[in-house]
Amino acid sequence: MRSRRIPLTIAAAAAASLVLASCGGGGEDDGATTGTLDFYTNKAAWEPDFDELNAASESGADITLETTGYSDAGQYDAFIKQSFRTDKSPGLFTWQTGPSLAELVDEGLIAETTDIWTKAVDEGWVSPDLRDSYTFDGEQYCVPMNIAYWVMYYNKTIFDEHGLQEPTTWAELDAIAAELAGAGVTPYYQTSTLFTFQWFQQLVAGTDPELYDGLATGEVEYTDPRIVDIMNTWLDQQEAGWFSDAGSTVDPAVGLKQGDYAMINFGSFFNGSLDGAGMVSGQDYDMFVIPAVNGDLEQTPVAVESGPLCVAENSAQKTLGLTYSEWWMSPEAQSAWSEARGDVAFNPEATVADPMLEELGSTVSGDGYRLFDRYYEATPTPILTVALEQFGAFIANPSDPLPFLEAIQAEADDYWADQG
Repeated sequence: MRSRRIPLTIAAAAAASLVLASCGGGGEDDGATTGTLDFYTNKAAWEPDFDELNAASESGADITLETTGYSDAGQYDAFIKQSFRTDKSPGLFTWQTGPSLAELVDEGLIAETTDIWTKAVDEGWVSPDLRDSYTFDGEQYCVPMNIAYWVMYYNKTIFDEHGLQEPTTWAELDAIAAELAGAGVTPYYQTSTLFTFQWFQQLVAGTDPELYDGLATGEVEYTDPRIVDIMNTWLDQQEAGWFSDAGSTVDPAVGLKQGDYAMINFGSFFNGSLDGAGMVSGQDYDMFVIPAVNGDLEQTPVAVESGPLCVAENSAQKTLGLTYSEWWMSPEAQSAWSEARGDVAFNPEATVADPMLEELGSTVSGDGYRLFDRYYEATPTPILTVALEQFGAFIANPSDPLPFLEAIQAEADDYWADQG
């Protein structure tokens, strides 16, 4: 369960925005449960997918989405935050999990969805672990729009040529990497820009999930000896030649196809990129859930990336938005979404067109797996910004990890010092 801890400056802004919201209006909920629902999203490229969903939502819930997409993230965030102060608060909109969602919840701007989550969990439509990402002071807000599990993709031709099987333990994964490196094949993809956090999150969460959670709450410092030890393991792997050229400009999917590396840790949406590169799912590439570093863990940690669908508390379409949100959690809705997007569904009862993704969804919803928030969403933005830079610098120039960790911790100290 998450505790809501935000900087005093944000708390002051929250109080001010609540006054503005109460003075500026916000339409009175009209109570409609059917009709046209105004939907705003920062994923403009996905508009055709949402439009395709209307056939399913019209028949399943008698609701049609009227979608407005934004391609500029800054403009979108500004529009949504301003809308709370007017009578045009959105009935449904996309946002992000983590601290940015916590801010809106703390301001009282988001409609509660606890009953929707309770039903979905009871029906077996969603993992209880995923609910934690949407829980604040024991209540739930928003529902997951999409979900991506961060797994290991691999080039099947390379694995077959070397007689390799999907690993079930971390020791087996290390053995695969060592064998490939010894044969002149680079085991893993890496980059020094933006997506610099994957291996760090995998090593830390796979060693100790509580240690990983502590970084997100400030209870664990980046200079903690346990974190330093983990970073030294990463350094040893770097020095062993297990990672690709961090500055390469080759598209990651193309790199996997042409054998620049054998494996790549990425979100389950990567299927689309690989298909677009001309690789065939199950024939040219496959995936596996990355084993826990610590073999004594009862559950294998799996990083999950989830973007929420939210309803504004003061929207005139609040009831309509919540009605749609409830339908969205159903197998019917998630089957339609998976078909439209070609992606995995968070509902294990949904039908997924790609057998590989369907198997992944069923696997990680089992008792042997524990979902944890992707580092990108779990980490407060000021700390994340510095961490991505420092991980990128470490990747580009592998060396003593302590100075990189000290730089991140300095920002973390400043951030947590502002907490109320």
